Amino acid sequence: MSSEITKVTGQPEKPEEQAAGKTGEGTVLKVILADSQAIYRVGVRKVIALEDDIRVVAQAETLGQALAAASKFNADVILFEAELSTNPGEALSELARRTPNSKIVVLADNLDEQRTVDFLRRGARGIVPRSVPPDLLVRCMRKVSEGETWLDNRGVNWVIEAYRAQAAQLTGHRPKSHLSDKEMLIISLVAQGLKNKEIAQEIGTTEQVIKNYLRKVYDKLGVFDRLELALYCIHHQLLNKAQVAAAGDGGAGRADSGAPQPFQPKP
Repeated sequence: MSSEITKVTGQPEKPEEQAAGKTGEGTVLKVILADSQAIYRVGVRKVIALEDDIRVVAQAETLGQALAAASKFNADVILFEAELSTNPGEALSELARRTPNSKIVVLADNLDEQRTVDFLRRGARGIVPRSVPPDLLVRCMRKVSEGETWLDNRGVNWVIEAYRAQAAQLTGHRPKSHLSDKEMLIISLVAQGLKNKEIAQEIGTTEQVIKNYLRKVYDKLGVFDRLELALYCIHHQLLNKAQVAAAGDGGAGRADSGAPQPFQPKP
């Protein structure tokens, strides 16, 4: 292997340029390349080497290396292979959490509507197949770095249909969901703005247990996250109805039992 193509270590290839952020008179678009296949990384690097305004500042061949590089280098764009992790969605969420200022482009094959929408919800700003033509990959990186979202026509259609379905679910009639008293209590605490750790302390359990409960609640109500849960509660007056039901049973000991309180959305 040529000395020009070094093994992934998370070190910048041109530290003096990376630190200055410029090459000549133009601003450099700094990229982290995270892909499990060395031959693919070599090919992408050769493509990027032809561009005067783009530099690969770090490479990674494992998820651990990708997270470390993302935390260390202030990259504009992260090219992230979805299959770098056995759980791409969770890996993407963690990567987005650690690098709020970086734009993540997911490299993925075998895309479908569910994976596409999930990646976008978890922080991806672009999604392309790993077989993407070099000129489109370069254009994608530039557009995403400027704040745009990059999807092909099929991906755009999937997203539109997914959000139409979501809107219909949030505002339309739904069959009554069977929520346990504990699930209703957790929903009420979420509605009050408490975090998972605070909810766990409030009801005497662990943060992981709260996460498990919330996943079940999301599945039952057909929502994805806390925001959609709040919208569902507002539209369907879920917690208000729960309070009325508790009052109809006599309301005995409600203040001490941890029964849900009326939903009061945060400003």
